[in-house]
Amino acid sequence: MSTFMIKTLLKTTVAACLVFSLTGCFGPDQAIQQTHTFIEKQNIDKQRKDWKTTLPEPPKLTFSEGKRYFWDLSTNHGNLSIELFHNNAPVHVSSTIYLTELGFYDGLIFHRIIPDFMAQGGDPLGSGRGNPGYKYAGEFDGEHSHDKAGVLSMANAGPGTDGSQFFITFKPTPFLDGRHTIFGQVTQGLDDTLSTLATLGSRSGKTSSEVVINKATIRIE
Repeated sequence: MSTFMIKTLLKTTVAACLVFSLTGCFGPDQAIQQTHTFIEKQNIDKQRKDWKTTLPEPPKLTFSEGKRYFWDLSTNHGNLSIELFHNNAPVHVSSTIYLTELGFYDGLIFHRIIPDFMAQGGDPLGSGRGNPGYKYAGEFDGEHSHDKAGVLSMANAGPGTDGSQFFITFKPTPFLDGRHTIFGQVTQGLDDTLSTLATLGSRSGKTSSEVVINKATIRIE
């Protein structure tokens, strides 16, 4: 094969990679790959009614340098895209990726929405009392604060009880700093979807209509 043909083939391959994403050309992202490897080694029976409350705890993942990880939530009231802070809260982001890849969040509801405060979801029981079968400690580095709308933070019942329940703020709530781990920020859907969710809540947290996470996915850039 001539040098010209080799250079042409290389350019074509690189161009294809740019079109179809580097992940497809050079292998899967290592965090996603680690997640799938862990899942494959577990005996998770999704036919069991309680599978979402009896899951093994995943390992902390190794994230690809220079990549951004997003959590995309498609709900029956619109879509949200959230950038995950994997460098600041690696355990929380690892768990979120793991549960998302399992399909854990699909079909769950936002069971508690309080206007001018936050929307809470991610409970497999839908009551505010459930967890995925494991709990872990908070991660606080002081870099981020509950200082704006759209902050993604982990709900808990006290130290060491973080699990799958999360909330997204509607306004600054700095009094939550140091008590709830911040692990993401809404980047799309802040002015429409999140604003809509706020109108569906009440002072008690009971929603006027069901808010369902139809599909949760991980996106990497």
